[in-house]
Amino acid sequence: MKTVAVGLLGVSLDSAGKATSRWEKWRPTVALCQQEDLLIGRLELLHPPKAEELAHAVKRDIAAVSPETEVVLRPFDTPDPWDFAQVYGALYEFARTYPFDVETEDYLIHITTGTHVAQICMFLLTESRHFPGRLVQTSPGRGEQAVQGTAQVVDLDLSKYDAIASRFREEQKEATSFLKSGIPTRNASFNRLIERIEQVAIHSREPLLLMGPTGAGKSRLAKRIFELKRARHQVAEAFVEVNCATIRGEGAMSALFGHVKGSFTGALRDRPGLLRAANRGVLFLDEIGELGLDEQAMLLRALEEKVFLPLGADREVKSDFMLIAGTNRNLSDMVRERRFRDDLLARINLWTFVLPGLKDRPEDVEPNLDFELQQFAQRNGPSVRFNREARERFLRFATSPEAIWNGNFRDLNGVVVRMATLARGGRITTELVDEEIARLRSEWRSDVSSPSADLLVRCLGEEKLSVLDPFDRVQLEHVVEVMCRSRSLSDAGRLLFSASRQQKRTANDADRLRKYLSRFGLDWKSVRDDLVV
Repeated sequence: MKTVAVGLLGVSLDSAGKATSRWEKWRPTVALCQQEDLLIGRLELLHPPKAEELAHAVKRDIAAVSPETEVVLRPFDTPDPWDFAQVYGALYEFARTYPFDVETEDYLIHITTGTHVAQICMFLLTESRHFPGRLVQTSPGRGEQAVQGTAQVVDLDLSKYDAIASRFREEQKEATSFLKSGIPTRNASFNRLIERIEQVAIHSREPLLLMGPTGAGKSRLAKRIFELKRARHQVAEAFVEVNCATIRGEGAMSALFGHVKGSFTGALRDRPGLLRAANRGVLFLDEIGELGLDEQAMLLRALEEKVFLPLGADREVKSDFMLIAGTNRNLSDMVRERRFRDDLLARINLWTFVLPGLKDRPEDVEPNLDFELQQFAQRNGPSVRFNREARERFLRFATSPEAIWNGNFRDLNGVVVRMATLARGGRITTELVDEEIARLRSEWRSDVSSPSADLLVRCLGEEKLSVLDPFDRVQLEHVVEVMCRSRSLSDAGRLLFSASRQQKRTANDADRLRKYLSRFGLDWKSVRDDLVV
């Protein structure tokens, strides 16, 4: 393939007068064509119309040192070579109209000559592939090579530069670890989720929607996203957090969008509002589904146009904030129920991430347990540790199907605080673990979202339930409750038949449970579909 170079004439560096002494000076455009290991087949030399004489002189000198090089002079006019918009626009137009033939020609973009503005523009247009080539940089040499100098080809494919690529990979690891609060999580799907959130958080200012059950860590993650963006100088101001469930009603509009003095009874002074406080920063609206429809309409306009009207004001105010929204509700269902605006959901649904609950990440219980112990020690002083047997007993329970973790990480935090506070000598014993397990079992049993009778009504219906013997009814209620907090039919079977299975040579808990359910016309899928949201 023929090598074709594209470069700008250096009005100062390429000028050396007409005397023979010009051959004693390094001239980058001429030197580019003097490289022994780089044969330039054609040079597209862009030059100001006023420097046409110099351009012809350089062309003659290149012909003397490299007869194989064809030099094509192309007038290139920018009234102000230091005006970024002018220079970029002119180079962009050249790149757009030039007949590049990448099948037969290999292009090098010379970035040594021209103003700094021009060199930056050449770099940007090459990096964006408007110039479909590689960069070549010339520099003066030393001693006998001072005039000829050197030329270095720079490929912008950073994956070819191990040291640079390694730094980028290490930086990404640090960022994802930061988003996870330094917790070495083991759940593969969760780790992939955090990697994607890191990628989006760094490269986008569009709204993020964090979904997941209460206590799954939405608020902590939102704060970490803000801190990560602030460290990269992508946001300048504050992190403003508000739980929308706490501002429902008449005060919601004023809290979010502010008001002017006298706009309603009790408005004794101007109030800027939370959106204005988040200007140039991040606004985290947790439980966004709790906002009223009027507030949703105002928020949509603030997102799209960066302006809104405070209560009682006759002049709009501006706020350029990034929105992170959190919810444990299904917003699509709320749209169908006309409780959430479809246009607002469409606006905030660009980047949606669903955070799993703790029960769906059993392998992450242990590292989060260690994290909570570290946090307790930082707040309260001496570190607290488990006895070996106590730790094994707690983790065995905490990762079993029996552990439903209704409050997710809030539950785990409460567990650690209670056990660590009662740990004498900084050691958590089996007695403390057994006490905590009993407390959790009792709490979770009474914390079932629907009463047992209601569970059976939803599974069987009133008619079938009315002809069920009380004995069967009590037993079936317990079976259904266990199924609701189990990940699979096998998990539920292992829990329900944990004692009798020890007496069997081959245990098939799933099959036993399947046969039991069939007596009532039920199966795993029908129960889960009816009861698990």
